[in-house]
Amino acid sequence: MSGSKTLLSISCCDHNGQPTGEGQFQALINPASLNHQLGISYNSDSSSHLPIGKSAVESKLSQYQQEKLSFELVLDGTGVVPASAPTEVSQQVKQLKNVVYHYVGEKHEPSIVKLQWGQSFSFIGRLSSMTLDYTLFKPGGDPLRAKIKLNFGSYMSNKQEALKADRQSPDLTHQVRVKAGDTLPLLCYRQYRDSSYYLAVAAFNQLDSISALKPGTVLYFPPLR
Repeated sequence: MSGSKTLLSISCCDHNGQPTGEGQFQALINPASLNHQLGISYNSDSSSHLPIGKSAVESKLSQYQQEKLSFELVLDGTGVVPASAPTEVSQQVKQLKNVVYHYVGEKHEPSIVKLQWGQSFSFIGRLSSMTLDYTLFKPGGDPLRAKIKLNFGSYMSNKQEALKADRQSPDLTHQVRVKAGDTLPLLCYRQYRDSSYYLAVAAFNQLDSISALKPGTVLYFPPLR
């Protein structure tokens, strides 16, 4: 129902983001905020000679950086927050750790998890760090409330990473079929935004001549290094 309350959930999933049924944690209190960090790295060859009239070297895509997600959860065991599951803070912490901190022995890696909040927010990744701050205790020392800071790094399979990077990127080898009127410098400019790579591309494709390209020929353009 529109407008109904939806709680943040964290579930173990496979490499494709599908639930495995190995564990799930649902927050009793939703985070007050989410910090979702994205970044892109660029390369620039400062040693190259600048063309006349150009004042700076053009930056080229290096890679998409790993996305990061961070937020804080509040676990409450005072009974103030209605819940159908046990609300002992120690049990909530154990359940959360079993999902995000569990080491999968046969896979030799921590669990991949999917964080879902409503229909609009979904994040697949692995735990980077987890900090627990206990703020309220029973007379016997058992915790009644805790704040947990969680940091996750995104996870993508090789297939998903290739799709996101796009095969048209100059950082991935891709192929081009020569058309009438194409020249190697022109094709290099289209792929790399720099025609000066034509000799390297010619060598990579073992071309005997670069003066005339035969239409229909398939050329491979390697990643920039």
